[in-house]
Amino acid sequence: MGVDLPVLIKPLQVEIDGMGRYRKAETVDQLAAMLLSGKWHHRGGPKFHSALMRSVEALEFYTDAETARAAFVEAAHEAGMHVLPDDKAELEKAN
Repeated sequence: MGVDLPVLIKPLQVEIDGMGRYRKAETVDQLAAMLLSGKWHHRGGPKFHSALMRSVEALEFYTDAETARAAFVEAAHEAGMHVLPDDKAELEKAN
C-alpha cells in the first residue's frame, strides 16, 4: 500500500475566510483544497485554472511545489484575496 507524502511549500496565509481573516497552508494539498472549497470566490479565471493544474501536477509528480504556490498566489490576487507574507509590504504601505 502506497503512502501519500505531503508536498511542502513555503507557508502562506490567504484571506479566504473574509476580509482580514486568513487561513494557513503549508502543503500543496491545502492549496488545492482551498481552490476547490466553496469559499473560493472566483473560479472561472485563467489564473484559477492554472493554479489548479499546477497543484495537481505537484501532487501527482511530487515536484514543482513552488510553481504551484506561485500560481496559487496569482489566483488569489485574481480573486481579490491577500496572501501573507507575499503581500505584507503592500499591505503595510496601505496602512
